[in-house]
Amino acid sequence: MAIIYRATLTPSKPELIGAWLDGRPWAGQGPDEVLGTYRFDDPEGEVGVEVFLLRRGDRLLHVPLTYRGAPVPGHEDHLVGTLEHSVLGTRWVYDGTEDEVSLACFRRALTGEQEQADLEIWEDGRLLEQRPQQVLVSRESGSGGGETGPARGGQVLLPHVLDGEPEGGSRLVARWGGEQAVVAALS
Repeated sequence: MAIIYRATLTPSKPELIGAWLDGRPWAGQGPDEVLGTYRFDDPEGEVGVEVFLLRRGDRLLHVPLTYRGAPVPGHEDHLVGTLEHSVLGTRWVYDGTEDEVSLACFRRALTGEQEQADLEIWEDGRLLEQRPQQVLVSRESGSGGGETGPARGGQVLLPHVLDGEPEGGSRLVARWGGEQAVVAALS
């Protein structure tokens, strides 16, 4: 389960994402509309993995992020920014398409070894509620092979811009508010 704390974040996640996207040529321009999020659990319990689906201008974007309690040496180019979490302290936020923990979560999801995380809201050490998912992620067979052979050990394709469907033997399809998109594939 993904534990979500009732906390104040400075800057907010949408502010942090928007500022980062402003510097990415693939992100397009315009106001950001967050459509939903989903999460994966890091089996080690150290890294938060959260994925935002958002619309920016005419682009549908898929923005995987990882939240860490310390900077990752050698990954400065993949740092989205930092935020202050009123419960957990400073969080270093990285582009999840370049973070090994995020990529491992997606690989396990693509091979049927991991599901998206259930969401639990916590405050002062007690569970307040379980939150329903905004985005439902499911695994489907795609083109390019089955679940064994090259696809199982293949490359995780994790696009930022959802303007086509990545091809692979296994794909993750995200569904939200009557819409859907292929958000990852294993080639």
